[in-house]
Amino acid sequence: MIYKKVAAGGRETSGRAMRAMRSGQGTNSLQIRQYNQRLVLRWLRRLGEASKADLARAADLTSTAVGQIVDELDALGLVETVGKRHRGQRGQPATILRLNRAGAYGIGVRLDRSRIETALVDLGGHLLAQYTHDIDLPSPAATLEIVQRDVEQLLAFCTPEMRERITGIGIGRPYNLGSWLQQLDLVEVPSLREWDDADFAGDLARATGLATVEENDGAAAAIAELFHGLGHEADNFLYLFIGPCIGGGLAMGGDYLRGETGNAADVAVMPVGPSRLPSAPQGPETNILLTRASLNALIRHLRHCGARVTGLGDLAGAMNAHPRAVEEWMDDCVDALVGPLLSMRALLDISLVALDSDLDRVWIDRLIVRLEKALAAGVAEARTPPLVRAGHFGPYAGALGAASLPLFVHLSPRTGILTGEATVGVKGDSEHVFA
Repeated sequence: MIYKKVAAGGRETSGRAMRAMRSGQGTNSLQIRQYNQRLVLRWLRRLGEASKADLARAADLTSTAVGQIVDELDALGLVETVGKRHRGQRGQPATILRLNRAGAYGIGVRLDRSRIETALVDLGGHLLAQYTHDIDLPSPAATLEIVQRDVEQLLAFCTPEMRERITGIGIGRPYNLGSWLQQLDLVEVPSLREWDDADFAGDLARATGLATVEENDGAAAAIAELFHGLGHEADNFLYLFIGPCIGGGLAMGGDYLRGETGNAADVAVMPVGPSRLPSAPQGPETNILLTRASLNALIRHLRHCGARVTGLGDLAGAMNAHPRAVEEWMDDCVDALVGPLLSMRALLDISLVALDSDLDRVWIDRLIVRLEKALAAGVAEARTPPLVRAGHFGPYAGALGAASLPLFVHLSPRTGILTGEATVGVKGDSEHVFA
């Protein structure tokens, strides 16, 4: 992790800091140093505030190594001092450190079939600015114009020092946007098929001059949880997001698992039994999770029960007006989730599931209570069901996750650093920030 241009306060990084970061001889030494720097950053993020001794114990590094790393991170403007810790009357008080929120920034683009979001976040995970367009997703070319304009406005919002510290643009979007329209009760839109062959990340990198990295929207939301939420206490969990569709992501060893095609934890297409709801579509091709555990399934059932729902904006009122229909959907949603979650538990040996949604938290909490009871009743002998926890970010998870993608790629202790593959998938020039 080499900061190419600026350190704290916009200073050009040179001299002692750069020499210290390049002091290792050979590529392996530099990669190990980069990994350890990010490891210290991760522990500082988890602990909130910590001394060098605290960080050395947590990261299992020597005090000397952590001292050198902290000096480098301080020179890069990624950490800051918040005070002294006094213990007893002997010895020097310990210096207490924390992440510098202004040390790095990320821009995120979340694309869905009915929404475009562009957001700016800081290293602490704080949403600083956001633009939202509730429109049917247009062609890649038309979407590029919208997003490029949003990015320009976000850059205008930033000070010169902030712009120098932008790590890049993250893009979170569903793959195969033109598929499963029947199961999602959506009208065929020709422009959605264009996305299957579009290089939107590359086009956006060329249009903005910023490096881009793209993941499916479920993985992006999982990264928000891993980087800023549940990941502060757990390295391994399955992440589920119930939106118009259902998406997923998988955290393993403090990193996220991509899979061969970027579709790891693609829970939406996991096979399930047929729904018992009278509103459910019929046919063997509909027996996949997205037809039952999704907000589109909830909207479909509410309409069947007489509610007028034209989109997500009407959902809260319709749910309050038709509680019995909501209860029926919850029962069907839980029934559909139990098999896939117990299968994941057996296959991956992961004991934690994070469940988030566009729904209000009160509904998610009710769904979790039912789900944990069903998992406990269905788990095999001599096995324990996974614990289900509510996600931290709700409707903001997708945009926050997309914006956190470049921060995560450049600042997390990913094992790919040690093999030279930590920035696989990054398009454009990121050398102006980190290497």
